[in-house]
Amino acid sequence: MTTDSRTDEIITVLGDAFAPLMEATPAAFRAKYRTMARDPHAFYRGTACLFFHDVVGAEDPFATGDAARIWVHGDLHVENFGTYLNSDGRMVFDVNDFDEAYLGRFTWDLQRFAASLALMGWQKALPVDDVTRLTESYVRAYLDQVRAYVESHTDEFALSLSNTDGPIHDALVLARSRRRAELLDANTVEVDGVRVFADDPTVRRLDDAERERVTAAYEGYLASIPGHLRSGREGFHDLRDVVGKSGFGIGSAGLPAYNLLIEGYSEALDDDVLLSMKQANVPAVSRFVDAVEVDRYFDHEGHRTVVSQRALQAHTDAMLGHTAIDGVGYVVAEVSPYEVDLDWSGLIEPSTIEQVVGLLGRATAKIHCASDEDSEEDLVDFQVEDAVTEAIGGRDDELVSWLTDFGASYAEQVRDDHARFVEAFRAGAIGVTATA
Repeated sequence: MTTDSRTDEIITVLGDAFAPLMEATPAAFRAKYRTMARDPHAFYRGTACLFFHDVVGAEDPFATGDAARIWVHGDLHVENFGTYLNSDGRMVFDVNDFDEAYLGRFTWDLQRFAASLALMGWQKALPVDDVTRLTESYVRAYLDQVRAYVESHTDEFALSLSNTDGPIHDALVLARSRRRAELLDANTVEVDGVRVFADDPTVRRLDDAERERVTAAYEGYLASIPGHLRSGREGFHDLRDVVGKSGFGIGSAGLPAYNLLIEGYSEALDDDVLLSMKQANVPAVSRFVDAVEVDRYFDHEGHRTVVSQRALQAHTDAMLGHTAIDGVGYVVAEVSPYEVDLDWSGLIEPSTIEQVVGLLGRATAKIHCASDEDSEEDLVDFQVEDAVTEAIGGRDDELVSWLTDFGASYAEQVRDDHARFVEAFRAGAIGVTATA
């Protein structure tokens, strides 16, 4: 295969980001890369490292002052939104998947979303003018919500059953109809009056030594749950069973993971709780910025991921916590029956998509502006809404134009990069071979 400088760049960036995991689990990365080869947006989802390689050093006329150093999601594409049941017991629609969260420019999340939206619009064969209008609707909704925070002096906002309509409201209604027993029945069997994990191709049984390490890590996790979120009922959190787990999404390829079954909110079998314990990864953006000052605050990547999520989600999953196995950080969270991702496959008409992206813009503003007071570390000790408003300085139209142009041009770059990636993968030049 003949390569050029951009193909070499793609190969190098992916190698730097994924080499250890590729060497440890080549089969998992072969599956990851085949998924990424499917279409440009799937490639984009799996290459946050390439995105930050391209944007970190680029000129940014808007992310100035404090607005250049807020909590950011780090991988804000159109498919990273969905429902969850928050610690207040409310069904909420919000951003999800915080594995890449870090400190950086507020514009990075907006840029990554704008390019993702342009890619999605291209794959749906939407006219360019429609994609431009959709991007503008997203950005203006973001700005409206930021200014609502400035005027209200409160960060208490969430997309819920009471203030949404259309596909997002439908997702919340579907989530509310789910039952914990259905999730448990799909993953467990009853043996001698208690639930244990059922055998299936995505789980593996642990030997005694590995089970002992995971059990010890689970005890460490319990200490990471804030005291006000812990149940006082005797027996709650008792560990019932644990298995190794595979079959996660694009971003988790090669990362060790476990599922844990614990005694739940009552002694009823249908109240048992399913937890995921997944090794945390190095966030993509940290490879391209001076990370020393931020990283010294955290014990490990699991700790960083959980602090980030608690900062960005004001009322997050009550079971969210972190632990370590052999010094490596893990994130622990409930596998909840109430999580429903936004399904883009049925979103066809631009008018319907516009209704959705307006709410997604508000959700993006919510995670940014909630992150100045909920972090357990004082990494962001100012009002984000004030910092963003000051940085924009009334240049709303200019920001909209800048992000719209970026989204369109970077989506074109991604489509070209995707074709280069596919050819390099087929030729065995990308770190793992295309066949076993």
